[in-house]
Amino acid sequence: MGRSASGLKQHRLSLPARHEDIEKLEPGSIVFLDGIVYTAREGVYQKILGDGEKLPVDDLASLSNVNFHCSPAAAPDDRGGYNIGGVTATASFRFSKWMAEWLDLTGTKIVIGKGGMPREDYEKVLAPRGAIYLTTVGYGTGALLGRGVKAVEAVHWLDELGIAQAMWMFRVENFGPFIVDSDLTGASLFATHGDVVNQKIAALYEGLSPPALHRYGETDDRKREVM
Repeated sequence: MGRSASGLKQHRLSLPARHEDIEKLEPGSIVFLDGIVYTAREGVYQKILGDGEKLPVDDLASLSNVNFHCSPAAAPDDRGGYNIGGVTATASFRFSKWMAEWLDLTGTKIVIGKGGMPREDYEKVLAPRGAIYLTTVGYGTGALLGRGVKAVEAVHWLDELGIAQAMWMFRVENFGPFIVDSDLTGASLFATHGDVVNQKIAALYEGLSPPALHRYGETDDRKREVM
């Protein structure tokens, strides 16, 4: 463990990640990864958990226990492999309904994406399974993260699911930076700061006139907002 130029705690993990290394990670610290990271999102989840197909990798957890929710920018090279120009994270909350079963099946311990998970997932899905969530740092970092992808070890269901939805196995080195969103207690950076924002957001609505046109999503009732 070290510290970044900004003073944040910084960790570099070898994969598959060990429990003793994961339990040292605190929300707000920075992580870089070395080893194999795999991608899986709704196309893979549906195929395996919904349609009952087998995992294409025997004993996935012994090879990788890190699931990156992303869309890679991949192009064939002249050696029969692929060049990865960037890896752009996608919003993880959309995959909440699959997470518990997926973690149980695969032994995944680190989930990477953007935007975080529903609050209850940290406490009831991730933490009880010894898993945490990492988030990408801001927008436009796909090319930066792509520098950490050193090789494509394999890709599954590419023709059937397409580039974004296929299951990619990336060999990575100094892959990051990622921010630790949640820890093994179920504490979440997103959830904590969301509470702070929500305490004051109601004040933004005080004194506003009712919506004039009543278009879809135009309301002053926060429970009915289209976000």
